[in-house]
Amino acid sequence: MNYRPERVSSLIKQELSAIIVKNVEFPAGHLITITNVEVDKKLEHAKIGISVLPSEGAGKALLILSKAAGYLQYLLMKRVNIKPLPRIIFEIDHGIEKLAKIEKLLIDDKIENKDAD
Repeated sequence: MNYRPERVSSLIKQELSAIIVKNVEFPAGHLITITNVEVDKKLEHAKIGISVLPSEGAGKALLILSKAAGYLQYLLMKRVNIKPLPRIIFEIDHGIEKLAKIEKLLIDDKIENKDAD
């Protein structure tokens, strides 16, 4: 069993998070988080899942990161010793947004049930 893609994913997530904090500016009041990194078995591509709060800023944040991807790739290459370094591709992770909606529905349902008693 080859654990290298998992180790590379973990390393990319850790290092890229630090690089983004120091080198990318987002609109005020936006929180961007790398939620997951998926590296293919051949280590050619790394899909970087990001979560953006508030969610209305997700498109703009994705655009900013996509435009900076080449520079971020360069900075990442300088920080990690991985040959070959997978090409990074950013995408929106809607998981946290979906989780918040489910949580709200559960809370609303709990309140309705409490009021019915």
